[in-house]
Amino acid sequence: MKYILFLLIGFFSLSGYADESSFQNTLNQLISKNFSTRFQVIEEIIDSEHPRTKFVLQSLLKNKIYYIKHQKSVALMLKKDGKYVLSSLINGNHIGIFSKREIKKIGINNKIRKKIKANLSILDLAHSDKLVRLKSVKNIYSSINQDTFNILRLLEKTEHDIDVKNSISIAINIYNLDNKHASERIKAIKYLYGNLEPIVKVRLNTLASNDSDKEVRLAATVSLKSIESKTNVFKILETLFFGMSYGSVLILAAIGLSITFGVMGVINMAHGELIMIGAYTTYVVQLLMPNYIGLSVLVAIPAAFIVSGLVGVLIERGIIRHLHGRPLETLLATFGVSLVLQQAVRTIFSPLNRSVLTPDWMSGSLEINGILSLTWNRLYIIAFCLIVFLVLVMVLKKTSLGLQVRAVSQDRNMARVMGVRSNWVDAMTFGLGSGIAGIAGVALSQLTNVGPNLGQAYIIDSFMVVVFGGVGNLWGTLLGGFGLGIMNKLMEPAVGAVLAKVLILIFIILFIQNRPKGLFPQKGRSGEN
Repeated sequence: MKYILFLLIGFFSLSGYADESSFQNTLNQLISKNFSTRFQVIEEIIDSEHPRTKFVLQSLLKNKIYYIKHQKSVALMLKKDGKYVLSSLINGNHIGIFSKREIKKIGINNKIRKKIKANLSILDLAHSDKLVRLKSVKNIYSSINQDTFNILRLLEKTEHDIDVKNSISIAINIYNLDNKHASERIKAIKYLYGNLEPIVKVRLNTLASNDSDKEVRLAATVSLKSIESKTNVFKILETLFFGMSYGSVLILAAIGLSITFGVMGVINMAHGELIMIGAYTTYVVQLLMPNYIGLSVLVAIPAAFIVSGLVGVLIERGIIRHLHGRPLETLLATFGVSLVLQQAVRTIFSPLNRSVLTPDWMSGSLEINGILSLTWNRLYIIAFCLIVFLVLVMVLKKTSLGLQVRAVSQDRNMARVMGVRSNWVDAMTFGLGSGIAGIAGVALSQLTNVGPNLGQAYIIDSFMVVVFGGVGNLWGTLLGGFGLGIMNKLMEPAVGAVLAKVLILIFIILFIQNRPKGLFPQKGRSGEN
């Protein structure tokens, strides 16, 4: 009995080894330079139904599969500390550390990539997570075949989630657009009427121009008109969204400028560099927290506010207070400060742009339909802008600092008579405005690269927002920022980015000819002056 047991164990061990050996041999055929051969090997890997098939396909998509030249074997590559560490694709066992010359990446073309994605989606159709199932069904839309169609028909009967079930029905009807019976094609067209998935539009265009049946062509044409009208609406909504996100950045950049100009009458040409300092603070925080990128952005917000705010106070105490009442000299002095700050950053961080990582919770997008998707980073920036605005409104209305700021902005001399220390208020106001500029830098670091000239790209637009909305008025800055941001994005598709800015500048010039104090003029004696 023992002898038989040992034989069985040995048999199954050899069988398992043979399976692993056979699967490895199949993988090694990916070495072929011919993409057609590689495509056939991918089909063999999928048909093998090996437990590691999904892992292998995912690794191919991520370009992590390499082959060792002298061994002519395929393995998983992970780069660690500049070294190429290879391990087995089958069991994960460590193979060794290799130089770049000893290995070569297994490349894939679009045809192979499409095949892999489609089969990964099929593997995920039975996943317990609803979102994974939904994504897998949508990935099948453009690559559905008879086998996939049969699987979807079975899943349609057992699926309980409404969203997933609707997506399965869409996939089935997309496949039926090629049905040999005209009645089935018309039925599928009616079901997909107005559907905004890109593959639906492509298939309907084909039917509308090439189908042999007149009724099918007519039904496809009617459906396409519905899709076009919906597409135009959602394109406008997408443009408005981008306009609001751009406006949010302008508002964050302009709020501090509006406060300092409204209270002190100072045109701060170094305001863009304070935004830049906030962005570099975000970069430094990420360097200090490499393992907590998701948390680093939240830590960077108060850090940028403090760093930019302190720099602002130093500028006010060291330069601006000595030039009070001399706006031209103040403008020239702050322009000089901006050059000094730019050069300081170039000396410390080099002139090269720095990339700030986007946290996972800010990555990706909220997909509304096949046309409209809202990126999470821009959604968060819009929400962040509104939160900062509301907090600042509360500070100016509900705190003693806010009361003194409003008093000085409306009548500096009367505020002094009432015991308000205007010099202290100036320093705190300039620090507050500079701190908010730093926060704007945090937001910008999630949209673009961080470099010494970052602030210069937004300083002119910030001044236009302040002038348009009304100097010293937060609500004017809010409406002005969103208004100019949306106007800019609406004009860009028609006239281009550069000409759009020129037209907005012309609009601002014409606007201030009729309303020189902006949408919401400043109140008090300072406003009259």
